[in-house]
Amino acid sequence: MNRSAKISTLAVFQLVGVVAVIAAGLGVFKLLSSMRKAPVHKERPFVAPLVEAMEVHSEDMRMEVEGFGTAQPKVTVQIVPQVAGEVVAVHPDFVEGGFFKAGEAVIKIDGRDYELAVENASAAVAQAQYMLQQEQAEAAVALKEWQLLNPGKEPDSPLVLREPQIINAQAQLQAAQARLATAKLNLERTTISLPFDGRVVSKKVDIGQYITPGQPVATVYGTDVIEIAVPLEDGELAWFDAPLGQTNGNIQGSSAPEAVVTADFAGSARTWNGTIVRTQGQIDPASRMVNVVAEVREPFKNTSDNVPLTPGMFVRVRIQGRLLKGVFEVPRYAVRDNDTVWAAKDGSLRIQQVKVVRWGKTSAYISTGLENGDVVITSPIDVISDGMKIRTKLDESSPAEQENAG
Repeated sequence: MNRSAKISTLAVFQLVGVVAVIAAGLGVFKLLSSMRKAPVHKERPFVAPLVEAMEVHSEDMRMEVEGFGTAQPKVTVQIVPQVAGEVVAVHPDFVEGGFFKAGEAVIKIDGRDYELAVENASAAVAQAQYMLQQEQAEAAVALKEWQLLNPGKEPDSPLVLREPQIINAQAQLQAAQARLATAKLNLERTTISLPFDGRVVSKKVDIGQYITPGQPVATVYGTDVIEIAVPLEDGELAWFDAPLGQTNGNIQGSSAPEAVVTADFAGSARTWNGTIVRTQGQIDPASRMVNVVAEVREPFKNTSDNVPLTPGMFVRVRIQGRLLKGVFEVPRYAVRDNDTVWAAKDGSLRIQQVKVVRWGKTSAYISTGLENGDVVITSPIDVISDGMKIRTKLDESSPAEQENAG
């Protein structure tokens, strides 16, 4: 047998072996399949969706109206001298950021020229008084002479008793006294002070500088009151006694609404107490907002952790408003379509109509439609129907967990 014949015979044997192995495998598979038991059919129980929920109770709640603004001093003035001269003294605390007291001399102008002016004016007054007394004495002599020459007869001319001369002398005296008062006033003006406690914002004067009337030398502000203008929507004004058209000092039988002013400064939250004192004179034509003014008195004395309420701080103002009695507070997102909530009752979802009396930034306040102990669903559900089965996490939690959550 040649070589090619041997190869063909070997290939036939290999093919027969493969077919035999496959046939044996199929036979074993059929045998095992016939011996396998059919699977037992089990019905899986329906599991209601698990939702988040909260139990609600009615409370008497004080409404808060919140806004933001920038702290500004109530009084800001420029110091402008009324007399000219060389600055000879400046208060040691009269520097940018320095404080001064009411009536303290902050700038002193050389007053020697004004002292001399006072002396000259005083001399002029004395001379005018002498001239008046002289005219009055001459008038008395003239009266006696007239009575001797014309007994029982009244003078027929005011010149006889020197009345015009006396009037002129009196006018000269008044003018001299006015010049003296002006000289004294100018001398007083060489010492510059302010009628309020304040703080220096900027200054442009120092010792040795010559200043003139009308030249601004410093800007200061009063430290007794800080104000914050807080823009609010007009609907928010319904929740507190906003002083519309008048200040709270003129509202009979009403007190100014309290406000809490908060600012984040130096890494911490700082708080000051204030009041709402007025609204500004117009509605913003662009935003249609109404600016109410919060006032913080003595911000540098009643400080938060020794940090004063400084002009320029951006602050949050929480205004204490009206008291709502018997309302339910729920998250805004728990109210569906503005007037319904999903309530969990006996394992079912119930759609309940409610009345929202106020929408807060994060909460809704409901007056009717809920009862104490109702469980309100707060999580979203894609598809709902009234009466569908649900489970709440309140039901799934243990009594101890419920107590801790409460």
